[in-house]
Amino acid sequence: MNFGIDRLLADASLRRELEGKRVALLAHPASVTADLTHSLDALVAAGINVSAVFGPQHGVRGDLQDNMMESPDFTDPTYGMPVFSLYGEVRRPTEASIDTFDVMLVDLQDVGCRIYTFVTTLLYVIEAAAAHGKAVWVLDRPNPAGRPIEGLTLRDGWESFVGAGPMPMRHGMTLGELGHWFVAHYALDVDYRVVAMEGWAPEAAPGYGWPETRVWINPSPNAANVNMARAYAGTVMLEGTTLSEGRGTTRPLELFGAPDLDARALIAEMRRLAPEWLAGCSLRDIWFQPTFHKHAGELCAGVFIHAEGPGYDHAAFRPWRLQALAFKALRMLRSDYPLWRDFPYEYEFDKLAIDVINGGPALREWVDDAGATPGDLDALTLADERAWAETRVPFLLY
Repeated sequence: MNFGIDRLLADASLRRELEGKRVALLAHPASVTADLTHSLDALVAAGINVSAVFGPQHGVRGDLQDNMMESPDFTDPTYGMPVFSLYGEVRRPTEASIDTFDVMLVDLQDVGCRIYTFVTTLLYVIEAAAAHGKAVWVLDRPNPAGRPIEGLTLRDGWESFVGAGPMPMRHGMTLGELGHWFVAHYALDVDYRVVAMEGWAPEAAPGYGWPETRVWINPSPNAANVNMARAYAGTVMLEGTTLSEGRGTTRPLELFGAPDLDARALIAEMRRLAPEWLAGCSLRDIWFQPTFHKHAGELCAGVFIHAEGPGYDHAAFRPWRLQALAFKALRMLRSDYPLWRDFPYEYEFDKLAIDVINGGPALREWVDDAGATPGDLDALTLADERAWAETRVPFLLY
């Protein structure tokens, strides 16, 4: 099993195409080779002229814990090249930063969800490269959530930094594949290529996307393991609610809860409403106390989602529906519960956070409609999922 960075380093003919060119690297802490050498160190050691480094949300160093914490530019202390933040004063390469390279290598570990901002950063980099005659190579990495598709498609007018285009929440593609789709969908005239993986088997047990032979390294501070990556397409919606998503605990985005929640009653109501939406995983009622973020210092009752172990069924697990069902069950139990959090999520000031996250209001409207059934949400969502399954076929590399 070789990731894109491993193939580039092993293939002299690929590296030869970079000779005489200034090469930028877009990376984070999970940008490592098979032997856990950071890609920057490996590329420099291989004789590639790395002229600049770029960092996505949470920074090149992965040091910024929460969302909407911006990273500064700085000078790399080891090699002396500039390090530009794409989640600071700007979200796109500037005229000055794009003049520092001829080819950008994108080596980012993604988690397979539209809202994970590395997806949007890739689009912005490709668009900037198209405008300035630069090349972009994606050194491809696995989608740890695998190939399943789930969720509503982002609607026109709802594009944001957590919504790069009309795809469902769980897209089932690698970043390299998504880049090809971006180029086609937005009709971009750009020198784009993917250094593909060797041996990736996204349908193979037990990893179903994540190879068991590779070490997991957090691509962002709260992406601690494969269970999080599998659950994230649902648990990320908690960011738009008053419920804790587990920030301030050791297992963020694998659980949810609040001080005033009756976790056992909630699970029972979820099973009553749509037991089929709970397939493929195990739910466990828990107690937790966040040390920071929502409900910091308060004892919370909650639910832990186990998309792992003997109870895990990769084909059956539907995290987006599961989390939607939790919201619906809470509404059924307590119709006046103050569920939706009103704040400028990713600097979108005129829209509710839950709607920005879902690329439109349909999910929230379904939750809040007392007469709406799980079948009603399925009716909206299945058509989007089928359409994406067809749309992505020409861009799949594995």
